[in-house]
Amino acid sequence: MQSPCIREASKACLRGCCRPLFLGLPDSSLPLASTPAYDFHGATQTSLHPNARFSDHESIPSLNDAFTYFIRAYPLYPDTQQIDQIRADEYNHLALSKHVCLDYNGQCLFSYAQQQSFPMATAAAYSSSPSGSPPPFLHSPGSPFFNISHRSVKPNTQVGNCGQESEFESRIRSRIMRFMNLSEDDYAMVFTANQSSAFKLLADTYPFQYNRNLVTVYDHKSEAVELMVESSKKKGARISSAEFLWPNLTLATGKLRRLIVSKRKKKRKSKRGIFVFPLQSRLTGTPYSYQWLNIARENDWDVCLDTCALGAKDMETLGLSLFKPEFLISSFYKIFGENPSGFGCLFIKKSNVSFIESLITSPSSIGVISLISTSPQFPFPEEPESTEIKTEQISKPGLQNQNLAIPESSNLPKIGEDAEIEEEELSITGIVEIGTPLESARSTNTEMEINCRGLDHADSVGLRLISIRGRYLINWLTNALTNLQHPNAEEGFRQGLVRIYGPKIQINRGPAVAFNVFDWKGEKVDPGMVQKLADRNNISLSNGFLKQISFSEKNEEEFEMRKERVVEEGERTDRSEKRHCWISVVSAGVGFLTNFEDVYRVWAFVSRFLDADFVEKERWRYMALNQNTIEV
Repeated sequence: MQSPCIREASKACLRGCCRPLFLGLPDSSLPLASTPAYDFHGATQTSLHPNARFSDHESIPSLNDAFTYFIRAYPLYPDTQQIDQIRADEYNHLALSKHVCLDYNGQCLFSYAQQQSFPMATAAAYSSSPSGSPPPFLHSPGSPFFNISHRSVKPNTQVGNCGQESEFESRIRSRIMRFMNLSEDDYAMVFTANQSSAFKLLADTYPFQYNRNLVTVYDHKSEAVELMVESSKKKGARISSAEFLWPNLTLATGKLRRLIVSKRKKKRKSKRGIFVFPLQSRLTGTPYSYQWLNIARENDWDVCLDTCALGAKDMETLGLSLFKPEFLISSFYKIFGENPSGFGCLFIKKSNVSFIESLITSPSSIGVISLISTSPQFPFPEEPESTEIKTEQISKPGLQNQNLAIPESSNLPKIGEDAEIEEEELSITGIVEIGTPLESARSTNTEMEINCRGLDHADSVGLRLISIRGRYLINWLTNALTNLQHPNAEEGFRQGLVRIYGPKIQINRGPAVAFNVFDWKGEKVDPGMVQKLADRNNISLSNGFLKQISFSEKNEEEFEMRKERVVEEGERTDRSEKRHCWISVVSAGVGFLTNFEDVYRVWAFVSRFLDADFVEKERWRYMALNQNTIEV
C-alpha cells in the first residue's frame, strides 16, 4: 500500500521538480538548468569574480561583494529566502554565537526557539497537576523534550507492535516515518542509541550463516560500518567492499557489478547476503546511481539503504514503490547547532518475516533504546521491576557526533515576548495551552500530535528549494577553495592551496566537500590541525579518512608519492590490497539551514593559510593568551 507521501512524491517527479530517479539523467529540478542558455558550470566559475585567483587572504572580496557575485551567478537563490527567515526566527542562537556548523550529519528534530519555550510549558502544566511538581529529571534548564533509556531487553515492543510502546514513542515514530516517506504498512522501526548501534543491531541479528555475504559501498572510514563488518565476520560472513577510482573517486562500477551480479540464471532459494548502499558519500559528496538498488534486488540481495548522509526531503527523490529495500538506517539529532544528542533508526520491511522473528526472539539487543517523554502531556510508562534503566539527559551544546542526527516542522505560531507567551498555543510535544491541567492533558493526548518543528520546517519549504540552495552553496564553496593559490610557490611548480577530493563543480553532487590544505612547498597541513584552528575561529568542520581508493598503472608515480606521505603523516595503508591507501581529509557539509555567510567564512578561514606563517602565528597567539597550545 502506498502512503500519501509516496503518491505525492510520484506526482512531483512527473512534474519534474525534484532530482531524477537515476543520477546521470538530465537534471530538471532547476528551471534555468534545463535551459540551454544556462551553463551551471560556467556560472559557478564566475560566482566569485570573473577569472579570479587569490594569492593573499587580504585580497579576497568582502562578504557583501562576494554575495553580490553569488546572486548574479545563481539568480534563483533569493527564492530560498524562506529558509533564512526560519533560521532567524527559530535558530537565532546561530547568529548570536556566530557559530558555523558544517559538521552535522542527519536530520534536525526540534528548533532552538521550541526548546526555549519548552521548560515554561512543562512547568505550567505541572503546576496545575495534583502533585504540583515534575519528576526530578525534568528540573534541568532547557529540557530536551525526551530522555533516552538504555536497557538490555528484547526489541519486540517496537518491532512486534506488542502494545507496550508508549504513546510518546508511537507519535514520534509516526512523525519520523512520514518525514522519511515510509508507510507504516510496509515498514517497522526500531529506535537505537545512534547510527552505529543500528548497523550493529542489523549485523547481530542477520542470518549470515545462510546468507553469507556482506558488500559495502563507502569511500571513507565509517565507525558504524566497521562495527557491522566486525560483527558480521564473527558470524562467518564474507566481506567485500566497492572501490573508488583516483583522482575523482568515482565508483569502480566494473568491480562492483562483479561483486553483486550473480552468474546463476535461476532464482536462489536463499538471499546472497546484505548489500549496504548510501546514495552519496557523507565525506566527499560523490553521488551514486539509484540503479544499484535495482541491480542488487534482481540478483537476490537484501538491500540496506543508508540514508544518514541525505539532506532534508531527499527521500522524496527515491522511488520506494519501485525498490523498497529490506532495511533502511537513518539518524536524527535534537537541535541544529545546539544539542547534538539524538538517536538512530533501523527500518525493517514487514514482509521480511524471518528477520523480524529473529529480532524478536533475540535474547538481548544492546543499543536498542526507549524514548522517555519529559512532557506532562504524555504519561510516563510504568517500567517492569526487573528491567534496569539508565536514563541519559544530554543538553550540553557541542559538536555533532558523526553517528548522530535529526528532523523538522511548519505553520507554527512564533514564540513572542515573555508577556505574550501565556496567550499563545505552544507546540512542543503536543498542542496544548499553558495552564491546561495535567490530567486534562493526559486525557486528550490521543488528539495531540508530536510537533517536531525541525522536520515541519523542511516539509514547509519543500524539496525543490532545499535542493537548489544546497547545490548552489556547495558548488560555490568548492569553486572558491580551488581559486586560492600560493603566491611564492617553488620555481616551475604551480601550487594551489587546496586539493579537492571527489567531484568538483557538479550540479548533482552531494552537499559535502572533502579537501586538504597544502603549504607553498606542496606539503599537506595536518587535517587535524586545520580542524582545530577552524574550531578556534568558531567554525565546526569534520575530518576523516578516505579509503578503498584504486590507482591505475598510469598513476603509479602518484601512488608511490602517496605511500610515502602515508608513512610520514601517520595515515594507514590497506595492506590487503597492493594499490590502495588511506588519505586523511577535512570535510565541510552543507545542511538545510546553512546560509551563504557560513560557506564564505569557511573560505575566508582557509584563505589565511596563504600566509606561510599562519600556523606558527596562531600557535604563539594562543600561548600568549595563556591558552592550550595547538600541537604542530
